[in-house]
Amino acid sequence: IEYLGVLGWSRAAPVFLPAGDRKWVVAVERKELVHVRAALALAKENLDVLRVSGTLKGLGVRIKK
Repeated sequence: IEYLGVLGWSRAAPVFLPAGDRKWVVAVERKELVHVRAALALAKENLDVLRVSGTLKGLGVRIKK
């Protein structure tokens, strides 16, 4: 949030979905994808963007409820 700020965070409208052992799918607005990826790259934690897709089906990930 430090990089994006409150306004950028609200524009990205992130939704976090569990996708397995220590993996998460983060759904964000497509227009804000570049900013979210930059914010994740600047995070102190070791966060990696593995794949980007327009749909959950395209990721090949089953979301756990």
